[in-house]
Amino acid sequence: MSHGNEPLMGGGLNGQPVRPTLKYFTWAFIVTAIGLALGVVLGWQMTGTIGGTLSIFFICAVLAVLEISLSFDNAIVNANKLKEMTPVWQRRFLTWGILIAVFGMRIVFPLLIVVIAANIGPWQAIVLAAARPEEYSRIMHDAHLPIAAFGGTFLMMVGLSFFFDHEKDVHWVRWLERRMQRYATIRGIEVAIVLVTVLIFSSFLDTYDSEVFFGAAIWGLLTFLLVEVVGGLLDSSQEMLHAGAKGGLGAFLYLEVLDASFSFDGVIGAFALTQNLFIIAIGLGIGAMYVRSMTIMLVEKGTLAQYRYLEHGAFYAIIALSVIMFCQSLVHIPEVITGLGGAALIGVSLWSSIRWNRHNPAAEG
Repeated sequence: MSHGNEPLMGGGLNGQPVRPTLKYFTWAFIVTAIGLALGVVLGWQMTGTIGGTLSIFFICAVLAVLEISLSFDNAIVNANKLKEMTPVWQRRFLTWGILIAVFGMRIVFPLLIVVIAANIGPWQAIVLAAARPEEYSRIMHDAHLPIAAFGGTFLMMVGLSFFFDHEKDVHWVRWLERRMQRYATIRGIEVAIVLVTVLIFSSFLDTYDSEVFFGAAIWGLLTFLLVEVVGGLLDSSQEMLHAGAKGGLGAFLYLEVLDASFSFDGVIGAFALTQNLFIIAIGLGIGAMYVRSMTIMLVEKGTLAQYRYLEHGAFYAIIALSVIMFCQSLVHIPEVITGLGGAALIGVSLWSSIRWNRHNPAAEG
């Protein structure tokens, strides 16, 4: 059994013909133009100067690039799960899912953090973001520790679950992945590794921060397990109602929580560039549209089947991101390092895949 390398039947997504590469990014280009135009309008209203307007325009563009660089692995993992979903749920994820990703994680999530942390209402949080961005930014940064613990734990479970799979028969780093496959039959081994890692990092924090970190990490672990259980139950019930159907509501929920975990670091890191919630929403929203476009392209073109190690690079990048999020509880790590590190792992895996294809032309076909 090959591990998630089969393209969709019938050509492209939902049986549609495969399109030229640039066609996949049509909506992303449109949203980019609209978003940057809004950035110009917002910049002029805020500053009233050409220099200030150009500065905010530049920040929106940088945030979009940052989100794209941080989300290469997100798009690959989305494509890996999406190609197993039914056509109906594929369409729902690419419509409802992107709305949740853009508006939910890039706008509602930062507001929700401030609502909880400052014990104020949603409208007061919006007013705080508009009138007192410095205070809003401070609250967001104070919430970084539990967010890093929660997101890091969830992402580490996602990454380890890919490698600790006894049915996995495609290995990139063979000496490591074969051993992980061999021990995959040990029940709960991924949970044990994650808990040990959490305990190690929490031991370097003071008593209060350690309790906050450990508590948030446990919630991240429980969320992953709950999504797995609920997803399995939902998809099993759908298979009973519709013979042969799989990858429905359960897979949809899994992808939404996964996207949320990927977004944690980008949303918090964006406050290093600007304290304005609306500028952040514009920049990260543009980036999220490119993630959607890359996801569709990866599925329709069968890229994961053509480049056998591309998924491996993405999941190694996920594990690296989870470790970085844990490390950020101790020291600040610039987001550019996070983005470039993930892109480098995916680039190396792509290069390895191309080399393998050259040496195995018959298998590539």
